[in-house]
Amino acid sequence: MGIPLLFQILVLLFAVTVHECAHGWMAYKCGDDTARNSGRLTLNPLAHIDLFGTIMLPLLLVMMHSSFLFAWAKPVPINPTNFNNPKNDIMKVGASGPVSNLLLAVASTVFIWLFQTMKMPATDANIMVQNMLVLSVYINLILAVFNLVPIPPLDGSQILTGLLTAKQQMLYEKISPFGMAIIILLMMSGFIDILIMPVVRFLQGILFWGLRSI
Repeated sequence: MGIPLLFQILVLLFAVTVHECAHGWMAYKCGDDTARNSGRLTLNPLAHIDLFGTIMLPLLLVMMHSSFLFAWAKPVPINPTNFNNPKNDIMKVGASGPVSNLLLAVASTVFIWLFQTMKMPATDANIMVQNMLVLSVYINLILAVFNLVPIPPLDGSQILTGLLTAKQQMLYEKISPFGMAIIILLMMSGFIDILIMPVVRFLQGILFWGLRSI
């Protein structure tokens, strides 16, 4: 039983909303209230939607029958000068997004396990819910793994920045203007299928270990 396009987009939208909210929450915990003052510490997706990254890109991927769904939301505004410990806190803020997606993947797996343990009747509604939970695991793992790639503006770049010396940071930041172009080229070149998807499938296999075929 397939998942209607609208439901696929809703699962993806929820994943990117939690991702961005996690960045803002962690920044706030580290001493920066920029995101909170901008109204971005919310799970209301309207506060995070980016016209291209959140709507047009996933629709384009679906129309192209892509093997994966991907999206991004408007980056949460942060001001590292407000951080209690800028070098460490930038890493925490960067990691918080992927970690939130990993937690969503784990939570979705728990609900799948509950469905199977409780032996819910195989009605169309229950099958649809389980399929959406499986999709949630898949999408959240893709978001987590892909965002850890250390290319600006992906979260991995913030984590790497915290590990570099000041001189190394200056050199690394020179690629920032070209970051999005590099990411698009990697996506078009099959980078996701070659490097990202094996990691996603490995993590999915760990989460689904012991579950019945789904």
